[in-house]
Amino acid sequence: MKVVSKRKLMKQYGFPRRPPPRGPKAVLGDQPKVLGPLERVYQEIAILKKLDHLNIVKLVEVLDDPAEDNLHMGMKQVLPVMEVPTDNPFAEEQARSYFRDVILGIEYLHYQKIVHRDIKPSNLLLGDDGHVKIADFGVSNQFEGNDALLSSTAGTPAFMAPETLSDNRKSFSGKALDVWAMGVTLYCFVFGKCPFIDEYILALHNKIRSKPVEFPEPPTISEALGNLLQRMLDKNPDTRITIPEIKLDPWVTKDGADPLPLEEEHCTVVEVTEEEIQNSVKFVPSLSAVILVKAMLRKRSFGNPFECPSRREERSMSAPGSLLM
Repeated sequence: MKVVSKRKLMKQYGFPRRPPPRGPKAVLGDQPKVLGPLERVYQEIAILKKLDHLNIVKLVEVLDDPAEDNLHMGMKQVLPVMEVPTDNPFAEEQARSYFRDVILGIEYLHYQKIVHRDIKPSNLLLGDDGHVKIADFGVSNQFEGNDALLSSTAGTPAFMAPETLSDNRKSFSGKALDVWAMGVTLYCFVFGKCPFIDEYILALHNKIRSKPVEFPEPPTISEALGNLLQRMLDKNPDTRITIPEIKLDPWVTKDGADPLPLEEEHCTVVEVTEEEIQNSVKFVPSLSAVILVKAMLRKRSFGNPFECPSRREERSMSAPGSLLM
């Protein structure tokens, strides 16, 4: 269960906003009604609930207490694929397997016109099926056209792309940001730490902008993996490798012997109806009371399940004949 603030989701840099319809739906006189901030949140929840991909974590249900600020988002139970830093990084074969899952998950999101903006190991969850699933869309953005042109920074400092830290760039490619963060993540997979580290945020920013990528030893990585990391961690987003190019990379495909599926083989456009938007969230008055009652039913007891035993015994001794109502 993930708890998120409705106020934060309604901010412009928070939950992605659905772009206007494309094609026949976009004709004049057939424009959709203008959604309020909270309606946009529910629309995006409807979209996230319909995202259906092996490498995207499944959002099962969202509970909303109208009197509270928080939404409770229930997801399938999975664990982070890696905690960083670690003294036990993955061998190349394991890293390749997990990274291929990340590639397909990101390609699927970009196909839905969503940029994630916060790819990192702790947002990559390992399912019971052994596949990595991308999670946490708290700072993602939805876009129109071929790419998102962003002007604000978001995400985790050590995974931010250098162009977001530049004073010269007014906007930057959302897809290129995801590729950079994927490069940092792959580096973490094989080295157990981020390529740029500093306890001071300004020094960290300076390293990301100007320090070349270095590969510590041990472990010694293959030349093919080193080449891919260099291309993903290219400080110039205009020459940085793209997702279609990554899919064909020799290290990813074992020199073509193990190709990834084509985009059309694993991606379909997600559309939501007005009814699905209306039903995207379950409104539960006094959510804490519902949780309390469910806990009581599970324990088959009408006593307060959160009361300490000593207090319960003390009360029962003072009123031995009383009944709990």
